[in-house]
Amino acid sequence: MKGLVSNEVFAFAAIYVLWGSTFLAIRIAVLEFPPFLTAALRFGMAGTILYAVMRARGQPRPSLKQWRGLCLIGLLMFVLTYGPLFWAEQYVTSSMTSVIEATLPITTIVLEVFAFRTQRLNWRLATGVGLGFAGVVLLMAHNEAQHLALIPCLVILASGLAWSLGAVLSGRLTLPASRPLAAGAQMMLGGTGLLVASALSGELHPLPHLSAHAAYAIVYLVIFGSLIAYTAYVWLLGRYSVTQVSSHAYINPVVAMALGYFIAGDVITVRSVFASSLIVISVVLILTGGAKGKASFVSRAAEAKRDLFSGTP
Repeated sequence: MKGLVSNEVFAFAAIYVLWGSTFLAIRIAVLEFPPFLTAALRFGMAGTILYAVMRARGQPRPSLKQWRGLCLIGLLMFVLTYGPLFWAEQYVTSSMTSVIEATLPITTIVLEVFAFRTQRLNWRLATGVGLGFAGVVLLMAHNEAQHLALIPCLVILASGLAWSLGAVLSGRLTLPASRPLAAGAQMMLGGTGLLVASALSGELHPLPHLSAHAAYAIVYLVIFGSLIAYTAYVWLLGRYSVTQVSSHAYINPVVAMALGYFIAGDVITVRSVFASSLIVISVVLILTGGAKGKASFVSRAAEAKRDLFSGTP
């Protein structure tokens, strides 16, 4: 019993602290290494390792139909989500990126309610969405104290729509039954797509120099941000409710802001703390306000967060 408790504490610490710390690791890497290539290395390496391990353990190879679904999710949740996010972190601090990224449940529930009509808007969800958007507006509008770059911030918000769409569609596509195998394949395909984006954007001409700081950050993202944290995430899903495990969505920004302030010297103002609090409260309301007994946002988003990893950050 004592060992199980220790494992649970370690697993929750992994998804709380490790995923929260990835925003700072991304920031360190992309300030010294091309962003699309950084993302390609992170997800390509982690995905290849995870996929190979699961195949070696006897998981069947995905069918052609499953590969099509994996490709679509890999495009939405890695290429179109993390490519822009890694690029934007050249201009936006890790702490503020984590706060903006925390709006992912908000955009997802908006898609479910208004676009796919798979979720009804109750008072809890409506309040959560309202508070979340109020927090985003407060954070970005005329915030001279933190010198937020508006366009990169909007890029992070827009990239979240791709992740949200992937989260919603993941429940409608034919994917492998094994979550780790599917996650590895999606990261591997996403990493390939990001490598193509890196080549098309000119990042590989000439081949960039990989500094020690960037290399350490990428290794940290692969091992701790992807492999260890994801393993802990899947382990917890087998022992706790999805809502309890999804609590990382509102703990990660707190961890990221603390690390950004104490390690990277990020500017944290009273206004940003208040705006961040509104967003965190909105995420709590949304993650606990979905329809019971249905495959609503909470369950599909949790299963779809194969890496998150960062922005899932």
